[in-house]
Amino acid sequence: MPMELHETDTKPTAALLAGVDLGEPDTEESLDELRELARTAGAEVVGVICQKRPAPDPATCVGSGFLREMADFCRDNGVDLIIFDRELSPIQMRNIEEATDVRTIDRTMLILDIFASRARSNEGKLQVELAQLRYMLPRLTGKGVAMSRLGGGIGTRGPGETKLETDRRHIHRRIDSLREKLSEVARQRDRQRERRRRDGVVCVAIVGYTNAGKSTLLNALTDAGVLSEDMLFATLDPTARALELPSGSSVMLVDTVGFIRRLPHHLIEAFKSTLEEAVQADIILNVCDCSSPVFRDHLSITRNLLSELGAGDKPVITVLNKTDKADLDEIGGVEGVRISARRGEGFPALLEAVEQALPVQKARVKLLFPFSEIGQSAMVRENGTVFSEEYNDRGLLMDCLIDTVTAQRLKDYLQ
Repeated sequence: MPMELHETDTKPTAALLAGVDLGEPDTEESLDELRELARTAGAEVVGVICQKRPAPDPATCVGSGFLREMADFCRDNGVDLIIFDRELSPIQMRNIEEATDVRTIDRTMLILDIFASRARSNEGKLQVELAQLRYMLPRLTGKGVAMSRLGGGIGTRGPGETKLETDRRHIHRRIDSLREKLSEVARQRDRQRERRRRDGVVCVAIVGYTNAGKSTLLNALTDAGVLSEDMLFATLDPTARALELPSGSSVMLVDTVGFIRRLPHHLIEAFKSTLEEAVQADIILNVCDCSSPVFRDHLSITRNLLSELGAGDKPVITVLNKTDKADLDEIGGVEGVRISARRGEGFPALLEAVEQALPVQKARVKLLFPFSEIGQSAMVRENGTVFSEEYNDRGLLMDCLIDTVTAQRLKDYLQ
């Protein structure tokens, strides 16, 4: 049966969303999020079903009776695609497809598909391909509908799709190659961050739930021109722009990939170099859509992910965005800077909060210590970074990065 629908087709993919309620408190919110993910991928959701169970069935995830109901619904409503709101094993995916005769993907595949369509930079494409291959590798055996119909429809797009028809050894070689290329990207990022650190550049990372308005905020503050749409993962590749603060000092503002509940670990691993922008930042702006009824959950999920990434000890400024659409009584008890990035409201308070959170300011300077006062140079070595030092006929000349307090104490030696 012809299942694939390509992006050029006028008819959207008709999708059935399926969930399993194991007693988690966020089951309903996760299914709502899955609906938005499906919409972002270009699907038309024709139904949402969920079964309460103590645990997923090892063979089919859901019970046999529920599976028959799914098959009947798919047949009666012309469903092209079933999307499960949890990761399926290869056996589960194959059995569901055989029972329903409908192509089946899971939440991870859907997110990978969206990432594949969003990646623009070479780094982004490499990261998506690595995540796809690592996810698909154990699913190459016992191919079902999804694996035998590669290249057509939601869940099969992306740089890695043609590689999935080759043998396992080739895929392992490709994964090793991608990891090496991404390691070089990570080394380049490390060098860039080291240059920023040497030059005293303060980095402020914009993080938060996907579709919280991060790119809109970056555009409003810096005229970055980043794509900003009302959909999940509208932008994927990080963007950095200089931002001048009211005091006249500048910081580097970095937009990062959005977070999401149950973010697949394949993506966290593949996008490690991108996510490290948040880990290595001096200040973090945790932006949330405070008009969402579950914005508190979004703030909590972002904080937890930051902690998992090793950024839990960074100064974090909570930014409550989209106040123009929010219930102000609902957000009254939440501490944070209130803004509307779309309307440009609340920016003075936000910039003031950034200035207050700035680390000790540093400056790159040249100091000349006369021979009789060379002992003062020890203060530089203790409190700063020395790039070079040389003796001339006047004394010791040092090129260094020191904090403003030390610079003030040594102002008589400034060159």
